[in-house]
Amino acid sequence: MNDFLAHTLENIRAGGNFMAWMESRRLEWAPLMAARLKYLLEGHTFVLMCDESRSWYEEYFLKNINAKASRPMLPFVSLSSIYRKKIHNQEDIALLNDLLELTFPNGYIYFYIGSANDKKSQIAKSKDDSLLWLFDEQLQNSFYLNSKDKDLDNKLISLFKLLDMSLDAILFSKVSL
Repeated sequence: MNDFLAHTLENIRAGGNFMAWMESRRLEWAPLMAARLKYLLEGHTFVLMCDESRSWYEEYFLKNINAKASRPMLPFVSLSSIYRKKIHNQEDIALLNDLLELTFPNGYIYFYIGSANDKKSQIAKSKDDSLLWLFDEQLQNSFYLNSKDKDLDNKLISLFKLLDMSLDAILFSKVSL
């Protein structure tokens, strides 16, 4: 873990002013990301969801996560590309989870970015191992962001870049989890 934490700090500092805000938050970020990225190495698929106001970020993320020709394709998919029906209750969430278990036999985890009040957050919260970047709610094993932060969009892009650099380091054995 220290190896991943040190690598995270190095990347934050190399990012200059764009990532300076993350230096004080690295102790929240690194353990959460290390724990969730282990699933990627085990063959799990990351099912990405964003709330409505961050639909642009979901598109940005999916467009860029596999843009590098220098690394293998990574299993990040959008929930909306798999399942279009509206979720109304816990039974719908259970049926969705059953569908995803059949679809991804190696396993999957939800990766949710957005407001804690959005219905999609309830889907992600239905599994304990979900990766959550939540706005306006501090929840154990999630990364907190303030939706009223004027720099939120820039911070989301910097988080993508930090995640992307972390993936390179993990996949090419520059750091260990």
